[in-house]
Amino acid sequence: MPDLPTTIGALRSSGWRERPVRDEVRDNVAVLVAAGAPLLEGLHGFSVTVVPQLTNALLAGHDIVLLGERGQAKSRVARSLVSLLDEWMPVVAGSELRDSPFCPTSSRGRELVARHGDETPIEWVHRTERYSEKLATPDTSVADLIGDVDPIRVAEGRYLSDEATLHFGMLPRANRGIFVVNELPDLPERIQVALLNVLEERDLQIRGHTFRLPLDVLVVASANPDDYTNRGRIVTPLKDRFGSQVRTHYPLDLRTELDIVCQEARPLGLDGLTVSMPEFMAAIVVTVSRLARCSPLVSQRSGVSVRLSIANYEALVANAARRALILGEKEVVPRPSDLHALVPSTAGKIELEMLEEADEAEVAAKLVSAATAEVFRSHFSAGSLDSVVAAFDRGLRVESGDNVRSDAYDAALIAAPDLADAADRLGQRKSAGETASAVELVLEGLYLAKAIGREERAGAASYGAAG
Repeated sequence: MPDLPTTIGALRSSGWRERPVRDEVRDNVAVLVAAGAPLLEGLHGFSVTVVPQLTNALLAGHDIVLLGERGQAKSRVARSLVSLLDEWMPVVAGSELRDSPFCPTSSRGRELVARHGDETPIEWVHRTERYSEKLATPDTSVADLIGDVDPIRVAEGRYLSDEATLHFGMLPRANRGIFVVNELPDLPERIQVALLNVLEERDLQIRGHTFRLPLDVLVVASANPDDYTNRGRIVTPLKDRFGSQVRTHYPLDLRTELDIVCQEARPLGLDGLTVSMPEFMAAIVVTVSRLARCSPLVSQRSGVSVRLSIANYEALVANAARRALILGEKEVVPRPSDLHALVPSTAGKIELEMLEEADEAEVAAKLVSAATAEVFRSHFSAGSLDSVVAAFDRGLRVESGDNVRSDAYDAALIAAPDLADAADRLGQRKSAGETASAVELVLEGLYLAKAIGREERAGAASYGAAG
């Protein structure tokens, strides 16, 4: 922490200028825009869609609703806004509402400043402490969000209308900062109504008493589009109080979603093992999510979160690591034979439109097969592997599965040089593990195209001639 003033008098002499939180954010946004710097770090695919809308809202000083389906980075956007605050902010030491040294909000803050004047001690709050977040739930109360009368303080002889009787909720305690309500429509209507005065008049109404507190809060909310309508679960007057509505979206292309997955996925972190993820395997993981977002079997109202791609990526690496540990290999390289691990992780993150027709695991398995076939077709055209198919027609058989070592595929490559050429086209032949993964994609792709056959038994598969 830098050497900063410790009293109001020293702060005044330093020339520090107080600004409302909206002006503070606006000024910092303006600096970033003028410099051509990114508004928020760690966001992918939003630069020409979401970020301009968000920038306009912040420059305008609006309270904001982030509108989008689950897994569209609404929470990440909200939490990143704290980076737009000044790094350090002075408050009256001992004040409950992070009172401004020059214009205290609470009666306690005003009392301290009146008593000590320029000698009033101040504290410095880091911007990370100026962010508060509440997940809206049906059991949220006015006391949680706004505050309530403390009966003990009343018993001590104070009047109900005295501010000193209040136990402040999360929103007043976010004074001079950013307050986020996740899934706003999930708040009961009576709680939504309680927010109206805070957003417009910036005062509190508790148990029939109005407490004039000039709260300085930037309010951000997130919501699902289906709920955030007059016919949904949002009261119209509250909807009208938010200045800007920023619409988020899923990644618009495969590359962007891959970047998000690589950024967010948890590293394996097992000593002695190195992980190498073939690009085509990562593409299959992402394609599963993208196919789910347009599948008639999957509820599009619920959405298909990017978290599905992240969870599937981690599950795929985990299954490959389990195989490597069993076989004593040091390199973890996911293969198509590991894709069965995506079924449970996918089934847990999708909701079906018609439960009576299929279950989640069945739909997930179909999505994984369809994604594998799509990625295979993106690398090989129809008829380009006829010579490989001919090798199987002549009696070639290749085993795959969790119990097959990476170097076991070398015999197949020697027996069928055209299979080796096909694996080379995928550009993943730097190690035995990458070779095995490439060979398996060729085999599984040919099987899905019905060009060769496959027999399954006890977690293993044997590829041979069709039918």
